[in-house]
Amino acid sequence: MKTGIIGAGRVGCSLGKYFRSKNADLVGYYDTNAAAAKEAAAFTQTAGFDQVQQLVRESDILFITTPDSFLVPVWEEIKGMSHRNQIICHCSGALSSDSFSGTKEAGVSCCSVHPMLPFSNKFSSYQQLEHAFFTVEGHPHAVQVITDLLTSYGNEVCRIDAAAKPEYHAAASILSNQVIAVLDTGYRLLEDCGFSREKAVAATAALVRQNIENVLSQGCVHALTGPIERGDVATVEKHLHCLNTEDAALYRMLGTRLLAIAEGKNPAQNYENMRHVLLADKQEKENGGSHK
Repeated sequence: MKTGIIGAGRVGCSLGKYFRSKNADLVGYYDTNAAAAKEAAAFTQTAGFDQVQQLVRESDILFITTPDSFLVPVWEEIKGMSHRNQIICHCSGALSSDSFSGTKEAGVSCCSVHPMLPFSNKFSSYQQLEHAFFTVEGHPHAVQVITDLLTSYGNEVCRIDAAAKPEYHAAASILSNQVIAVLDTGYRLLEDCGFSREKAVAATAALVRQNIENVLSQGCVHALTGPIERGDVATVEKHLHCLNTEDAALYRMLGTRLLAIAEGKNPAQNYENMRHVLLADKQEKENGGSHK
């Protein structure tokens, strides 16, 4: 089946290169930025199209890899051009295939296809797709075709419900983007201690990497260590005392989640004092007090 891609950004380039590495029949690209389409076409050794109509006509499967806000406008533009039995895919993690209206009348089947992978570079991220996990939802025919395609490449695919897409994407964002915010906070605190940013990243690389490896191999409960899990109230109080209001709020919020994990790991341990320290700010506000 011939595949075309509308959108020549990081996702579009990465998927196209990956498909080509698997000998897929990739027709080429269309993008409102003609230079980007030509660049993606050169990268994948396919064609760059000046008119979207031509790409639509030549494709059995269309991937729309634009930002979320453009997905529906692109579909509204091309649905009158689509041919019967064509499969239309978008790659949004948050939006479902229901975003496309009039698919039955157009005679096409739609699905959303989302790789759980951060696309940080349009010319190298495709290398990670070999090991990427994909989620798919939508019309049964489209889901089956795309699932068969991806599994033939060696990827694992999970079918999810359309209604679950927002929560699914929130989970993926927490596990990906928001981890970066936590790391940045730690690096910034080390800079306050005299480290350069580069030294802070290098010095903690083994710590960060091993912690993630422990979670992946053992699970969150068994990987948990540190003062909250040990019930070391004095150390946690010192941490909170040296942090500014914003960082202390983040520490308390994350610490409360860690406390719940610790209680599951050590059911016989009494964590009441730790809970009191972590929730002190919230309790003060509820009682009308103020936190310095």
